Amino acid sequence: MHPKFREAIELHKNGKLIKANNILLEILKEAPNDFDSLHLLGIIAFQTNRHEASVDLIKKATEVNPNNPEVYKNLAIAYKSIGKLEDALKCCDKAVKLNPNYAEAYNHRAHILIELNQYDSAIKNWNKALEIKPDFAEAFNNLGNVYAKLKKYDESLNYYNKAIQIKINFPEAYVNRAFVLKEFKKYDLALDDCRKAIKINSNFAEAYNNQGIILREQKKIKSAYESYTKAFNINPNLDFLFGALIYSQLNLCIWDSFEKDLKKLEEKIIKGHKAVTPFSTLLFYNSPNLQRIATETFVKTKYITNSKTENSDIKKNHQPKKKIRIGYYSADFCIHPVSNLIINLLELHDKSKFDLYGFYFGPDKKDEMFKRSLKAFHHFYDVSSKTDKEIAQLSRNLNIDIAIDLMAFTEKNRFGIFVEKCAPIQVNYLGYPGTSGSEYINYIIADKTLIPKENQKDYSEKIVYLPDTYQPNDPTKKISDKIFTKEELNLPKKSFVFCCFNKNQKITPNVFDSWMRILKRVNNSVLWLLDENEIFSNTIKKEAEKRTVNSERVIFAKRLILQEHLARHNVANLFLDTFPYGAHTTCSDALWAGLPVLTRIGQSFASRVSASLLNAIDLPELITNTEKEYENLAIELAINPNKLKKIKDKLKKNRLTKPLFDVKLFTKNIETAYKIMHDNHFSSLPSENIEI
Repeated sequence: MHPKFREAIELHKNGKLIKANNILLEILKEAPNDFDSLHLLGIIAFQTNRHEASVDLIKKATEVNPNNPEVYKNLAIAYKSIGKLEDALKCCDKAVKLNPNYAEAYNHRAHILIELNQYDSAIKNWNKALEIKPDFAEAFNNLGNVYAKLKKYDESLNYYNKAIQIKINFPEAYVNRAFVLKEFKKYDLALDDCRKAIKINSNFAEAYNNQGIILREQKKIKSAYESYTKAFNINPNLDFLFGALIYSQLNLCIWDSFEKDLKKLEEKIIKGHKAVTPFSTLLFYNSPNLQRIATETFVKTKYITNSKTENSDIKKNHQPKKKIRIGYYSADFCIHPVSNLIINLLELHDKSKFDLYGFYFGPDKKDEMFKRSLKAFHHFYDVSSKTDKEIAQLSRNLNIDIAIDLMAFTEKNRFGIFVEKCAPIQVNYLGYPGTSGSEYINYIIADKTLIPKENQKDYSEKIVYLPDTYQPNDPTKKISDKIFTKEELNLPKKSFVFCCFNKNQKITPNVFDSWMRILKRVNNSVLWLLDENEIFSNTIKKEAEKRTVNSERVIFAKRLILQEHLARHNVANLFLDTFPYGAHTTCSDALWAGLPVLTRIGQSFASRVSASLLNAIDLPELITNTEKEYENLAIELAINPNKLKKIKDKLKKNRLTKPLFDVKLFTKNIETAYKIMHDNHFSSLPSENIEI
């Protein structure tokens, strides 16, 4: 060992990496092949994010001393950091060949195998590490992680408990256990684990981030925002954190830096950073291209399949049957906007030609819609306790021909089922208004309003164009006979009522600016919004005052059961849509209740749904193209009662004569689409866009 090397070691231990680095370089001038110096220089290069240099230095060290297992283990870590996984795996193999009892090498080999999607082999390696070193807390934690990834939460929890039992001050294990406890809905215990991790390490960004995710799931948006902020202040580059922070700000009406943040986020998306989850991009951007890029990044990060064998088997073994087997997959076969839309379609499917299978992985809700859904399917499976892989295997065993993902990236989704290939034909439909950004989904169901020809390039799927609109509806849904008055709804008696019953998160500062300009131009007008979030409601009133509009002109509606909610539309005069994420179910609800909806059409799927519905009910005159057009038409309809009356009369006439609420026609069209998908697949024709 060179005399100066001990000094470099001490400096390295004390975090003085530059000084240690300089001493090591001096040593190498005297002794270019000094093994210890090359090795430690490689470690320092890795610690300072110079990963290519790290590989070169440690590789040179192995050439000087090819019999040191630790140096091969570190070279494996360096190779993994630059994506050379096969080389990394070979280095781990060399390390364990030199030292068969090298638990750390087995641990790192398992990490590499996870990256290579070889979960079973990874588990074997961690178990081998534990055979050698039974008190290896990190290996228990890693096993917990892999079982959590496989959604085997009971096993996962067991491993985290063992890790913490061995190493009581193990913040990573607490944070990981918190995630699993969240999945069991044990929120208090999950939050307690986050707090324990933070107590051990007050600068642990992941702990604050996980705490934010748990609080957001509990609808504690303000507390979630505070946790995300703390995480961001520690590590602004944490995966998907920036988008979560902007999302929580939008939910709380914290708009100070909204536009500036969106520009920063856009730059990150374009560069391929893991900055935002797919759903948030629908709220933030009117760009299907930007949404596709962000979604592709998300899918590559979160979903990795090792089901190549299953994919080939499904093609080889799957045979056509007398009836086409359609599987619908959702956590929302209960009272939920998607079920409200699709239920009558499920009931009207031609059971002589189609076998319907429902796969449910939502909460234990046995409400009226759940019971109605149960009756609509030939076969219904509650698969909430199964892993994605198990659900996919069940689907293959049942010979599902066409699998319909009703969720994609909405809350409680199980996109991993489709990554594991549950059917030969997989379809993105209804729940998520955007591309899946993945190779796993064959088709997206749309219409020509939603995805114009020039936007086809922004969808990873082939597009199925239905003739009128992509959205099914339920014309059997009841509107309460209750007659609401403005007074009981806290609306001024002689006011013109603009309303928007979209979720608060869809209201951006630009949309609100438009609404305030409209109110200023229409005397005695008010804006009627949903009261979902007290903080949002209070803050948005202050935002009205900032725009010199009396805050009393912004009025909030409490949640009601659907029948009564539909009935109270009668006291409103005009529904104002949001942008870029417009009304979906809320638009069809308003039209069903007889209330005209004014929309602004954009480029993204989510910004074009209301336009699709208005075209399907033959009210294109309510579709505008620009912010200015939108505002001018809102004002004109408010001050010209005759023009608004003509539109309302036309809506009343068209409600039961135009295609929007003709679910029998819709069912026939979508069944035609399913048959074409099926026939093309079994005729071995290439996937192409389908037009019905």
